[in-house]
Amino acid sequence: MLTPLNVIAAVLTLSPFLAAAFLGEIMLRHIQAFPIAARVLLPIALCVPYLLVTISAGNFRWSWLALYALLPVVVALLMHQAAQADPHQTGNWRDLLVLLTLGLAVDLRWFESAWPPHLAVFNKMLLLDAGIYGILYIRQLDGVGFDLRIKLRDIGIGLRECVFYLPIALILGLNLSFLHFHPHWPRLLQLVGAYLFTFSFIAVPEELFFRGWMQNLLERRIGRRAALFLTACIFGLSHFNKRALHFNWRYVLLAAIAGVFYGRAWRQDRRVGASAVTHATVDTLWSIWLR
Repeated sequence: MLTPLNVIAAVLTLSPFLAAAFLGEIMLRHIQAFPIAARVLLPIALCVPYLLVTISAGNFRWSWLALYALLPVVVALLMHQAAQADPHQTGNWRDLLVLLTLGLAVDLRWFESAWPPHLAVFNKMLLLDAGIYGILYIRQLDGVGFDLRIKLRDIGIGLRECVFYLPIALILGLNLSFLHFHPHWPRLLQLVGAYLFTFSFIAVPEELFFRGWMQNLLERRIGRRAALFLTACIFGLSHFNKRALHFNWRYVLLAAIAGVFYGRAWRQDRRVGASAVTHATVDTLWSIWLR
């Protein structure tokens, strides 16, 4: 549904994400120049894409507009309080509440009915924008590594962890009848397009959430190894309702094991780009040859 209002909404939705990924330090300096009240209220603007998309589709609702206006502000307020209560960033109950709310809202599709068919991706990206603003600019959580100016080292680390994971995935996946090999060679444009889409809209958002935020915070409480495995288990469980009407234990198992290698890629240099390379490569190989 490509309308002028939808295009404007897409630009407004992607702009905070891309600005944080490529101009994070500059954005932080500009936002810090505002009074704290203005900083907390600023993400109310994230409701504008909802307004544009639903006016274009004719299914606007005031209740949903209120949610997309207020939720980012509540996230920013909680992150401001967390920064005050926990200046050493060892983890605060507000961090858990924000991650739990954003994660469940996306995974259980709480708000997707607000959107026209096939445009629910706006929901995922707007909630991600709310998290980015609150956690990176208000909470200023360190060690996240959300910098998508990809380095050769990121690619090397990401591909290395993919190579480590693939034999495990193939042996388990084929024996459990979760993977099915499809011997064909896609067109180069299809392969590149699939990889770029997966990297941008699946791998990066999930790696930012699970590794940059969740694993990062858990490390401060329970240590690197325990945080790696606990985050991987939670990542696996987030796939319980994918490609199945009931609990998809095969997907959960394969995703949890994959999460270990994604987490290893992130924590090597604490860069989301590295784990996103692993994640996107695994998902692209699966979607083209093994689904």
